[in-house]
Amino acid sequence: MNPKSLELRQQILDLVRQYHDVTFNKNEFVPGTSPVPVSGRTFDADDLEMLVDSSLDFWLTTGRFAETFSRQLAKQFGLRHAVLTNSGSSANLLALSCLTSPQLGNRQLLPGDEVITVAAGFPTTVNPILQNQLVPVFVDVTLPSCNLDVNLLEGALSPRTRAIMVAHTLGNPFDLTEVAAFAKKHHLYLIEDCCDALGAEFDGKHVGTFGDLATVSFYPAHHITTGEGGAILTNRPKLKTLLESFRDWGRDCWCDPGKANTCNKRFDWQLGELPEGYDHKYIYSHVGYNLKMTDMQAAIGVSQIQKLPEFIKKRRYNYSFLRERIQRNEDFLLLPEVHPKANPSWFGFLILVRDDAPFSRRQLIAHLESCKIDTRLLFAGNLTRQPAYDKSTFRVASSLENTDRVMNNALWIGIYPALTEEMLEYTAQTINEFCAQYRKREI
Repeated sequence: MNPKSLELRQQILDLVRQYHDVTFNKNEFVPGTSPVPVSGRTFDADDLEMLVDSSLDFWLTTGRFAETFSRQLAKQFGLRHAVLTNSGSSANLLALSCLTSPQLGNRQLLPGDEVITVAAGFPTTVNPILQNQLVPVFVDVTLPSCNLDVNLLEGALSPRTRAIMVAHTLGNPFDLTEVAAFAKKHHLYLIEDCCDALGAEFDGKHVGTFGDLATVSFYPAHHITTGEGGAILTNRPKLKTLLESFRDWGRDCWCDPGKANTCNKRFDWQLGELPEGYDHKYIYSHVGYNLKMTDMQAAIGVSQIQKLPEFIKKRRYNYSFLRERIQRNEDFLLLPEVHPKANPSWFGFLILVRDDAPFSRRQLIAHLESCKIDTRLLFAGNLTRQPAYDKSTFRVASSLENTDRVMNNALWIGIYPALTEEMLEYTAQTINEFCAQYRKREI
């Protein structure tokens, strides 16, 4: 780059920082008037500068920033490979799809094979199972963690069980000791959906490091953001190659975008029924997709990941702050439960209204929303009852009694880093006052 270009680039980036400081000032919080969001972007001038810096390259696909971000992400988990993609949902799709590759031999997942999961969660943990003509096998969750009930795993097993694919609910790890041991005992693939749990730990190790594959999401609501974006993590080079093939049109070639002849035999291959010497850049070994992350998205990730430790610390602090102030209401509300070996990286604060409470979830939500405190349900509640799955093939391996309770009684509220103590204090006060009015009625 010539000196004048470098000078102009620096001027642009200096102005970007000034623009951030003028445009994104924090507004004063007014209880009852200002919203208390459940989630949102947490960013600063560094992130905006990095985004603009990457845009000035005008490299519109994956590139140098993506290479840096993938290395940083793998290092964060202590794993060998991080394969970037355009969303956490795509990460789940690629993680499961790569296991259907014929290159895995007798470990290839075939149509009709079963994957153990839960119905109390987000659709895109389960959709890849159906999209690959596999069969979801649903087991119930425990309350109040809303995580997989490990005591039901053996009962869910069948001769066609080949994998487990489960999410850590709202950043609270499920029992990885039991699940990993079960997977190893029965030679099952384990896919950890860590989209809501970046930075969570179990038994002193990062979640995402216990199975064959792990997925993360960088949607604005998540622990760090690239806007849209996600990644798949693995320690296995073979799976990394397969992930990249499925992500990049199903191609057999492993050249980076804009590169050619990495293998030094580009015109010396003969695969399938193609003629010998067919250009390796246009040989396809899988029925794949185009799900790459752009370099501009990755550039934000390069900046955001530096803040991840502080973001996680703030989420944990906000969780403890809120729990301490509303736990007086445990006669009406079930609050989160954490496994003794787990150190969550909280995505949200989960609340279940007890069956015998004098009010319903709907009433509690209506009150919170009327006070400008945003709420969310625990995603799909019970996927087997969602209209999208009316004609889907799945197997229910246990009573889904607790899953139905999640569907009827669960909600969550925000604890993301941008929430102030003033916002959390107002949230706690609102919940306490709501519960207190029903307690007075009982006297």
